[in-house]
Amino acid sequence: MKDVRVAAVCMNAWPGEIDKNLRTIQTFAARAADRQVAIICFPELSVTGYILEKPESVCPPSLFKEACHQISETARTSGAVLIAGIIEATEDGGKPYITQIVAGPEGILGRYRKTHLSPPERAAYRGGEEICVYRCPQLTFGVQLCYESHFPEISTLMALKGAEAVFMPHASPRGKPGDKVESWMRHLPARAFDNGLYVIACNQSRCAEKGLSFPGVILALNPSGRVMKKYGGTGNRMLLMELRASEIEEVRSHRMKHFLPWRRPELYADLIQTREGHKRESLPSCALRGQKPKKT
Repeated sequence: MKDVRVAAVCMNAWPGEIDKNLRTIQTFAARAADRQVAIICFPELSVTGYILEKPESVCPPSLFKEACHQISETARTSGAVLIAGIIEATEDGGKPYITQIVAGPEGILGRYRKTHLSPPERAAYRGGEEICVYRCPQLTFGVQLCYESHFPEISTLMALKGAEAVFMPHASPRGKPGDKVESWMRHLPARAFDNGLYVIACNQSRCAEKGLSFPGVILALNPSGRVMKKYGGTGNRMLLMELRASEIEEVRSHRMKHFLPWRRPELYADLIQTREGHKRESLPSCALRGQKPKKT
């Protein structure tokens, strides 16, 4: 990686008010551009708002396409990578995805579909089927959405795929900002520390569907799991962070601070038992050291 300045935003994403939410995103992107920010992370469902009842009607495929175009245009004019959340309706009319669009100055880099849905979300949405990472000139990073941050395997897999940072956009309701920060501090530092990567998390703020409210929280952690920046409040807010290549190198070159090269995946078969009772092939340990598997 290269040294890079990133930003995380907590914002009020009005349910169903796509144009209004896009204007908020554009305002923050312009402000970040003035400060030479390379990557800007917005909360989960920041474009459409958080909706549990008939979400497929909020952003049909034609509107989804137009919203993606506007996100891409905002990325182009700001010169930054934007990570913004949206309901992605499907052409078959079934349950939609909770999706985070990743767009850069040259266009859409990808779309991350939430793979692990919270219990209230399972009746309204379908889960994604791919855990991937994205690459820009300065950084390789992953995206995890809210509930997914409670599954350590996701962060580890992203680190094995080359991630140097994981952005964690949330739409996590209820509680006061201080309580939410305390909750995040129970598990997010472990994701950073165990995998030797940066973690940048942000939440929606204020109102949502059917009286839900979101405490506005931003939390940034370095590869040692220590707090770099944090915010807890009720308004729209953006925090800037400097991610340093030397900090990643210091952790990952230290034999007592970087753990992934010494994993023994051959012992973890029970962790990859599928629901059908079959086992999937795990990554060979040699892949962690840049070696090719030996032919047998």
